[in-house]
Amino acid sequence: MNTEVSLEARTMRKVTWRLLPFLMLCYLMAFIDRTNVGMASLQMNEDLGLSSRVFGFGASLFFVAYFLMEVPSNLMLQRVGARYWIARIMISWGLVSACMAFVWDAPSFYVMRFLLGAAEAGFFPGIILYLTYWMPPSYRGRTLALFAIAIPVSSFVGSPLSGLLLALDGAGGLQGWQWLFILEGIPTVLLGIACLRVLTDRPAQASWLEPEEREWLESALVIRSDGKPLVNGSAWRLVVTPAFWAMVIACCGASAAGSVLSVWQPQLLKSFGLSDLQTGLVNSVPYGVAAVAMVFWGRHSDRTNERRWHTAIPLLLIAAGVMGTFFAGGLAPTVLFLTLVLVGAYCFKGPFWSMASSWLSASTAAAGIAAINATSNLIGGGLMVNVYGFIHEATGSYELAILPLAALTLASATAVVIVGRAASADPKVKAVRA
Repeated sequence: MNTEVSLEARTMRKVTWRLLPFLMLCYLMAFIDRTNVGMASLQMNEDLGLSSRVFGFGASLFFVAYFLMEVPSNLMLQRVGARYWIARIMISWGLVSACMAFVWDAPSFYVMRFLLGAAEAGFFPGIILYLTYWMPPSYRGRTLALFAIAIPVSSFVGSPLSGLLLALDGAGGLQGWQWLFILEGIPTVLLGIACLRVLTDRPAQASWLEPEEREWLESALVIRSDGKPLVNGSAWRLVVTPAFWAMVIACCGASAAGSVLSVWQPQLLKSFGLSDLQTGLVNSVPYGVAAVAMVFWGRHSDRTNERRWHTAIPLLLIAAGVMGTFFAGGLAPTVLFLTLVLVGAYCFKGPFWSMASSWLSASTAAAGIAAINATSNLIGGGLMVNVYGFIHEATGSYELAILPLAALTLASATAVVIVGRAASADPKVKAVRA
């Protein structure tokens, strides 16, 4: 028994340290490149003459392209292997992100945001799928939470960094927002090249594991059970499966909260009279708290082996934070309630994706994970980013514009509770494959 525990501990320690820090760094750059438009807008909107509605629409085009390309991208990853495909994704989105520095009007902004979404599509669900090739189910909650910590950390690090880069305004004949895009896009290209050396497609190909470690890991990745997943059959059956749409609705609330705040939160905070640098520093605070909370929440979900309420409670926290923001009267309470929103948005991820991956069969995993992520990003991200822009332009109120998030996250929490209850009540519904 002790030998088996020692083998497991040794193997998982090697796998974790080989893959997770590098993937976290890659994802950190993904979110810096995706969301730095929020900080860039502090200068760019005035330079290019972009209204709130135009900026919101342009920012949301990322999610339209993301939706269109997500499933094909994940299927290509499954076909050609993670090493080559993740490298392709990172190199292309890094180049597009750097080229955002050269947009000159609204149409060019629209085109580049669309291209950025097309380039990045498939990265997050691809990594989720890739980690199922390496992480046994009992490790997934904490692993996905650790991986996803790169999202709040990207803003915790990226917001002050972007504030400093904006201060380069005029250097070399470029505006500060142009330097921001260039200097935050180049590292992603370099990381994409590094993928070709660091990543290994499957455990069977891992020369850095001992033979007995590879054998243990491959056996641990298969769960033998007489049950069946909630979503089975061909990938094309996803659209007619109620459980799939319940997972999409569940993911929409957290996706909308993260996307809307990443795009609009800097402008909301600057409305309190802060400078660009002060805005970057204050903007980082909620993300720092969320980064710590999501690790604790993912570990607690694994330790208790409970996913449904660990997914639903963060969604309810988002709704509470949004309502509080509407009634907050000053900078400090606004930051407090925004912190609650982001803690909920990011604590959601580890338990949800652990739960969702266990509900998908082997034949639907690649397409299913991508489709859930893409559809929820289109509805929760693309649509809600636009809704925020429309309401703000019509009313001039940042707080009123954020209110629709509360209704969406309540619907998301309800979907999780209902479907999770149905799954737990059905003894036939079990994870059958890692």
